Amino acid sequence: MTENNIDGQINNLRVPDHIAIIMDGNGRWAKRSGQPRIAGHKEGMNNVKRIATTASHLGVKVLSLYAFSTENWKRPSTEVSFLMKLPVDFFGVFMPDLIKENIKVVITGFKDDLPTKTQNVVNKAMEDTKDNTGMVLNFAFNYGGRAEIINATKILAEKAVAGEIKPQDIDEKAFSDELFTSVLGKYADPDLLIRTSGEERISNFLLWQMAYTEMVFDDAYWPDFTSDNLINDIRTFNDRDRRFGTV
Repeated sequence: MTENNIDGQINNLRVPDHIAIIMDGNGRWAKRSGQPRIAGHKEGMNNVKRIATTASHLGVKVLSLYAFSTENWKRPSTEVSFLMKLPVDFFGVFMPDLIKENIKVVITGFKDDLPTKTQNVVNKAMEDTKDNTGMVLNFAFNYGGRAEIINATKILAEKAVAGEIKPQDIDEKAFSDELFTSVLGKYADPDLLIRTSGEERISNFLLWQMAYTEMVFDDAYWPDFTSDNLINDIRTFNDRDRRFGTV
């Protein structure tokens, strides 16, 4: 889809500042076409570039993609090994495009628990794009919402024990500042969550941050999710009345 076509489709549309996507359905996409699961993950990786480019052209400020959860370690070792290699392949192929699009890469999650090669690649991607001023492409990699909340709680408890803060100093801002998404600043909380493949749950993703997020569940498997799907889901978002507890 060209930028002119995008402009024609988003007239009068309110584009969310932060869109989060649970990229679901890679395995089922592969099974449907008689291929191994890893083929679905590879095609899903290719789709990241397409959707990220569209989101950037739409004017999205942050695109958060749930790439690998803390629970995904339970998958077969061969699949986990392939998933750990995906960032190497993705940034190896698409880094020039990310630079061209002025996209800044951020990784949120427990990076220290990743294999060394994967850590090195994601750290280099963040370093190479740190001065980019366009859309932030946030990969939630080795991320879990409950683990993130527990981690932030431990940090605040340690600060309290050390006398750096008092318990009464802990409020929503203090807590949010210790979450991985604090690097996203005022765009830390998603306006819109999209989950592909027709599943209707949030699967431990951004539990704190999605207190007031609008959710759209799209039937398309992630490798089949197109720019048109994204724009249609934004249209659905536009039909929602976001009151944030008011009337």
